[in-house]
Amino acid sequence: MKVILVDDEPAMHLILRKMLAKLPGIEVAGAFTDTKSAASFIRDSGNIELAFVDISIPGESGMEFAVSMEAANAELQIVFVTSHKDYALRAYELAVVDYLVKPVSQERLGRTVNRILANRRQASPSREVEPGTEQSDKTRVTVLGDVSVSNERGRVKWISRKCAELFAYLLIHHGRRIPRSRLVEDIFGGMVVSNAESYLNTTVYQLRKSLETIGLRDVVRSENDGYALELKDSIIDYIEFARRVEEIRPNEVRDMERALQVERLYAGRLFGDKAYIWAIYETERYEDLYASFVKQLAELLISIGDSSVASKLLLKLNERNPLDDSVIRMLMTIREMTGDKKGLTVLYTDFARLLSRELGIRPSNEMIHHYDLLISRFDDSNKRSTTLERK
Repeated sequence: MKVILVDDEPAMHLILRKMLAKLPGIEVAGAFTDTKSAASFIRDSGNIELAFVDISIPGESGMEFAVSMEAANAELQIVFVTSHKDYALRAYELAVVDYLVKPVSQERLGRTVNRILANRRQASPSREVEPGTEQSDKTRVTVLGDVSVSNERGRVKWISRKCAELFAYLLIHHGRRIPRSRLVEDIFGGMVVSNAESYLNTTVYQLRKSLETIGLRDVVRSENDGYALELKDSIIDYIEFARRVEEIRPNEVRDMERALQVERLYAGRLFGDKAYIWAIYETERYEDLYASFVKQLAELLISIGDSSVASKLLLKLNERNPLDDSVIRMLMTIREMTGDKKGLTVLYTDFARLLSRELGIRPSNEMIHHYDLLISRFDDSNKRSTTLERK
């Protein structure tokens, strides 16, 4: 997907370029310090799908730029990247896809981009079928990197954080009745029981009101002093991700493009930054599934010589878990493949320092041996070169 950057600070161009370079499937086609130049480039190019736009730009503001793009019916999605939190409500009124506050973290940017890529892929098949077919009325549930529910009637706006949490809890136990006593304990634990039960009543009401806006009030069923979530004709992203991981064989070269598409479905941790205590097991399970899948892809990419994409995938894993030495070993292998001895040494040294600082331990014997082996290859290569020069 081709994207552009619109910010009057050139430093932000460099920062975003570096961060976006770590995300597979993204190409930065241009960077502009004013909206007029950006609009002209969009018209001439015709294939720009996403713009990261600062709001406070001299001349035409980012807001005005978004309005003009919408009026021109440009097939352009906009993400605002700004220092001004107070613009958020106005931004969403313009139907921008996200609103990022500086300084933007790599994980937050990754969640936004992966969600856009996933929605883009899900929308593609719908353009190939007739209006009114089964694709048009499906409900889409996104819980990787966020908690979101939408269909052709719009997107749910949660009345409260607790009603979003209750939805997430019932979704994980989809179709199963959950007793009120368990909901009180898991979601409202720590409160006086009578208060917690009253709070649960309010939250169930708020959840139904939230879902009612897109015609889904009745999906939350009352059943034998408990509740169950029954979603029909729905696409649930974490279930779809797990299903497609199971279907694909990333160790086969012919499946590589499909495998990369599946990787991008994982837009972030289960429920994003919500960090629900009751969801720790499921969150870690899907994190492990994603990590294992990406490592398989990286190993295959390394074996066929595609170090660039492999490096991007591994750097994403490293952002999530800097202490995973298997990821560092693969990144070290890539440094050796590309002849980057200095980069290899820096990578190993930084990892050793991280282990010492955070855990008070040294790299494993396997890691030390791997590093020595890769360094020796550089030395052997230099010796061969010297011998050839003498001859």
